[in-house]
Amino acid sequence: MRNSRVTIRYAKALLQFSVEQNKIEESYRDMLLLSSVCVQNKDLSLLLKSPIVKTDQKIKIFNEIFTNRLGRLSILFVNIIMNKKRESLLEGIAKSFIKIYKQKNNIESATITTAVKISEELKDKVVSYIKSQTNNKVELNEFVDKDIIGGAVITMGDKQLDASVSSQISELRQTFNQNLYL
Repeated sequence: MRNSRVTIRYAKALLQFSVEQNKIEESYRDMLLLSSVCVQNKDLSLLLKSPIVKTDQKIKIFNEIFTNRLGRLSILFVNIIMNKKRESLLEGIAKSFIKIYKQKNNIESATITTAVKISEELKDKVVSYIKSQTNNKVELNEFVDKDIIGGAVITMGDKQLDASVSSQISELRQTFNQNLYL
């Protein structure tokens, strides 16, 4: 619980500083990149959390990797975080920043999972349906999962619309397994 409070405070500080510097979009893109790199590259994540590697070495490695990829504001922010020995929280800070940014800009994240890749026309219909439900901008993430056999599963926040064939088969299986003669 303590770490989440700290990450939210740092994320809010970065958001406020980004607004003051008129670099909020740049900071958002930088935090998206930082979050995705930390998720995809476990070695970097372990390096940031390692108490064995000294802070100045971590800063040097981080700057080597991200100097040409992140904006000046984000590099300065990350260096401050690392100098305060909070580098293990960087991934959480990035995720908290993304969440706060989306709340501030009324962006709703939704995920659609299908058995095959869907067309752009269908994707636009899903986005318009979600917009009609929330009146927010929609960021749609698409995943392909062959295990659902067909149909789609749409997840938005804590709501889920499951119209997959696999869930319908599961419901039928439960219905047939009931002993109606008891």
